[in-house]
Amino acid sequence: MSIRAPRKGENYELSVDLNSEYREKRKDAIKRTIASMTVGKDVSGLFPDVLKNMQTDDLEQKKLVYLYLMNYAKTQPELVILAVNTFVKDTDDPNPLVRALAIRTMGCLRAEKIIDYLCDPLQKCLKDENPYVRKTAALCVAKLYDLKPDLVLDNGFLDQLLEMIADSNPMVVANTVAALTDIHVSAIGSGASSEDSGYFTITTSILNKLLIALNECSEWGRVAILNALARYQAHDEKESEHICERVVPQFQHANGAVVLAAVKVIMIHMRKVHREEMTRQLVRKMAPPLVTLLSSPPEVQWVALRNINLLLQKRPDILQNEMRVFFCKYNDPLYVKVEKVDIMVRLASENNVDALLSELKEYASEVDVDFVRKSIKAIGQTAVKIDAAAERCVNVLLELINTRVSYVVQEAVVVMKDIFRKYPKTYEGVIPILCSNLDELDEPEAKASLIWIIGEYANTIDNAADLLGIFVDSFTEEAYPVQLQTLTAVVKLFLIKPDSSQAIVQRILNTATKDCDSPDVRDRAYIYWRLLSMDPAAAKAVVLAHRPPISIPRTTVAPSLLEELLGEVGTLASVYHKPSETFIGKGRIGADAVRNRAELGDDQLSAQKALQTVAAGQQAENLLDFDDASTIEGQPSGLAATGILSQTPAAANIIAGTSTNPLDDLVSIFGGGDSGSSGGLAPAPMSFGGGGFGGMGQFGAGAPGALGTAGLSNMPPTPATAKPNMHPEQQEDLLGLF
Repeated sequence: MSIRAPRKGENYELSVDLNSEYREKRKDAIKRTIASMTVGKDVSGLFPDVLKNMQTDDLEQKKLVYLYLMNYAKTQPELVILAVNTFVKDTDDPNPLVRALAIRTMGCLRAEKIIDYLCDPLQKCLKDENPYVRKTAALCVAKLYDLKPDLVLDNGFLDQLLEMIADSNPMVVANTVAALTDIHVSAIGSGASSEDSGYFTITTSILNKLLIALNECSEWGRVAILNALARYQAHDEKESEHICERVVPQFQHANGAVVLAAVKVIMIHMRKVHREEMTRQLVRKMAPPLVTLLSSPPEVQWVALRNINLLLQKRPDILQNEMRVFFCKYNDPLYVKVEKVDIMVRLASENNVDALLSELKEYASEVDVDFVRKSIKAIGQTAVKIDAAAERCVNVLLELINTRVSYVVQEAVVVMKDIFRKYPKTYEGVIPILCSNLDELDEPEAKASLIWIIGEYANTIDNAADLLGIFVDSFTEEAYPVQLQTLTAVVKLFLIKPDSSQAIVQRILNTATKDCDSPDVRDRAYIYWRLLSMDPAAAKAVVLAHRPPISIPRTTVAPSLLEELLGEVGTLASVYHKPSETFIGKGRIGADAVRNRAELGDDQLSAQKALQTVAAGQQAENLLDFDDASTIEGQPSGLAATGILSQTPAAANIIAGTSTNPLDDLVSIFGGGDSGSSGGLAPAPMSFGGGGFGGMGQFGAGAPGALGTAGLSNMPPTPATAKPNMHPEQQEDLLGLF
C-alpha cells in the first residue's frame, strides 16, 4: 500500500481553508486569496473552491467572491457558467444591495457565455422598486452594449433607458443619461448612421426632465447631465437663455468638474444669445467660479488655467479685472507659474500694465531659469501688445541686462529683437548696450538675435563690420541658425556699405559655399551670390525688403478649432488644446486590438513604401538635371506609378501580406518594368555643369549672353564643377564685383 505524499504550497493551504467546515475560516481564506490576487500572484487555480463560497448571507464575503470572479472570469469562462444560478438567485434577493451587487457583477464579467443569461435579470432590475438597483442596472445596459450591441437593441433595453429619464429619482436619471451618452458615443465610433436607434437624441421633453434632475443629483451625475445639455441644439434664442439661466446656479458648486461643465454649457448656448445685456450678465457671473478654482491644489489649478486660457481667447472680457489673482505664489510649481504668466499677458492692458511689469521684474530675479526666461519673454510680449507701454518695457529690460546674469542678458537680447521688429527705428539708443554684451552670449538664439539687430541697423553701427567679423571668424563652429543670420547680416552690411565690406562678404560666401555642412546655409549662400553677381538692385529689393511689424496673435489655435475646443471644456482636449481624435482612438478597442492594428498598419505601410521605391526607380528622374525634360506621354511617374504597380500579382501579394518571398516579388516588379520608360534600370544621363549651376540653366533669368564670358566664370563653384586647374585670379575674386 503506497502512501500519497503530502501536498504543500500556499495555494494548497488556501484550497483546504476554502473548503473548511468553519465559516470564519472560509471567509479568512477568501480574504487571503484576494490579497494574493491583488499583489499579482496567480490564484486562478482556486476558482472552483472560491465559487463554492458564493452562496452566503454574508454581504462582505459575497463582495469578495464577486471581486475574485470579475478578475478571473476571462481566464476561466467555462467555470463562470456554474455561478449563473447564484447570480440569478441574488437578483431576487430581498436585500437591494445584494440585487444591485449581483447585476453589477454580471455586467462586469466580460465573458461571452454569461451574456445571454444576463438579459432576464437585467429586465427585472431596470423595473426594480428600489432606485439604487435601477441606477446600477442602467449602467449595466451600457456595459452590455459594449459587449453585444445587438442584444441591447433586440431586448428593448434602449427604449427602457429612454423611459427611465422620467424617473422620480435624480440619481437614476443621471446614471441613465451617462449610460445613454456612452451608448451614443459607441454607436458613433462604430460608424452607425444618424437614424440608428443607438443614438441618444435629446428632445425638448427630455431637456426639461434633465433640467429638473440637475439640481438634485450628485456631483458626477451633474457632470453627466451637463455634458448631455452641451450636446442639445436649442431651437431659438429664448430656449438658449432658459438653459443658461437654469445652469448658472451650478457655478457655485464645490467640485471643479461641475463648474467647468457648467461653463461649457454656457459658452455653447451663449452663441445663440444675441441680447448684449444677457451676454454681459452671463460673462460677469462666469468670473467668480473661475477665480475660485485657483485656490484648488496645483494639479486642479493647472487644468483650470488651461481651460481659462482657452476661454479668454474667445471672451477676453471674462476676467479683465481679475489679473491680480493670477500673480504667482512662491510655492507654485513651475507648470502653474508658466500658465499664469501666459494668462497675465493675455489680460494685460494700459490700466494694469504697471502692476504687471513690476510683477514680471520680480519673477526675473527668481532662481528657476526656465521661469525667468518665461518672465522676460512675457515683458517683450507686453511691449509688442501695448504700444503705450513699450518704452516702460524696454526700460525694465535694460535694468535686467545691467544685472549681467548670463541667461537674463541672453533672453533680453532675444526679446529686444522682437521689439525692434515691432517698433523699427524707435529704440536705436539701446543697440550699443546690447552690443557691449556680446561676450555674454553663448546660446544660438541669443547670438542670432544680436546678429539680426546688427545687420538690420548696420547703417547706424559704425563698427558693424568688426562685430560681424567676430562671427565670421568662427562661422563653421557656430550653430546653423547663427550661420544663417550671420550670412544674411553680412549681405545686408554689403548692400548698405559696399565700399567697406567687400572683403567680409566675399569671405563669408566662400566659407558658406565650400566649408559649411548645412545644405540650407549653402543654398542661401549660392542664392545671395547669384543675386549679387547678376542684379545688385534685385538683391537689395529682396534682402532689404520692408517687413511688416509683428503682433501677438489673439488666439493660439485656429478659430474653427477654438469653437470645437470650447465644446470640450473640462476634458483632455481643452487641456491639450488639441482635438480629441489627435490623441485617442475611435470606438472601443482593447490593448491587444490596438497592438495588432499597429503591427498590421506598419506592414501595409512598409509594403506601400516598397512599391513607391520601385515606382521611383522605374520612373527615375535626375534631380540634378535642370533641363525641362518632359516625362513620356501617358506614362505616370513618381507616386502615381504605384497605382499601376499595385495591379501586378506580385505587388498585390506584398500589400495583402500573403507573399511567401517578398524579396523575389519586389525583384520581379522591378524587372517587369516597361522597357519603354527610361530604359528600366538604365541610369539617366547626368547634366550637372555647363547647363547646371555654372551656366545658370533654369536659374539664369536673363539672356544667355548677358554676363558674357567673365560672368560665367565668376559664378560660384560647386563640388561637381570645380576644376583643379582654376586660375588663381579667379579664386581671389569669385564675385567679379570688386
